[in-house]
Amino acid sequence: MTIPASMLPVVPPGEDDLPCCDGEPMESDRHRKQMNLLIESLDYALRDRDDVFVGGNMFIYYSELQTKRNDFRGPDVFVVLDTVRRERKSWVVWKEDGRMPDVVIELVSETTEHVDRVEKMRLYARSLRVGEYFIYDPMSHRLDGYRLDGGGWKYERIEPEPDGELTCQQLGLKLGLWHGTIGGIETDWLRWFDPTGRPLPTPAEAEAQGAEQEARRAEQEALRAARLEAKLAEYEAKYGKLPDR
Repeated sequence: MTIPASMLPVVPPGEDDLPCCDGEPMESDRHRKQMNLLIESLDYALRDRDDVFVGGNMFIYYSELQTKRNDFRGPDVFVVLDTVRRERKSWVVWKEDGRMPDVVIELVSETTEHVDRVEKMRLYARSLRVGEYFIYDPMSHRLDGYRLDGGGWKYERIEPEPDGELTCQQLGLKLGLWHGTIGGIETDWLRWFDPTGRPLPTPAEAEAQGAEQEARRAEQEALRAARLEAKLAEYEAKYGKLPDR
């Protein structure tokens, strides 16, 4: 017996069936570099954990109705905890056991500020229930943070620390400004900071730091060897050459 197609259960679309991005470039080169800095440094810091996903500039699908309306939402940076670390084209909530992002960061511009501060804030609080939402303007360097209230339906402002940093409770980290050069642009960059106050390095920065530390160790070892050789030479000048030399 052949079952009519109309009676077969409808399989919800997955990440391979849905658009993963809108093809629109970031607002500016600085916006793109800022997004990559936040994603790469956090993903590298969490590289030993297989229960977290760090993504960005990819769509989040939270309802099938949303897909029918072509209502796509793509946070610049987002983090999902208690999940599986693997490559994804997009985040499809009904394929991820209902897991929503725990942290979202949006990089605003003049053209997106209203959407990020009003429409997306409402969406992240009421529909996606994102625990912490941060908004940063790479040009003006304004940073705002919000955390769901006890009822979990609206955001309350996160008060900055004396140094201006904002605490991200979900990750046990802080977000703050760091002045330096990234991709040839010298400015204030938004970065993750660990509890000791050190910025989380990107893989390239960690490699450079490792090479620098190794060079410093080699230099110190050469200096110790040179000092020892000088002391031995001084001893032999006074008392004669040692038997085993």
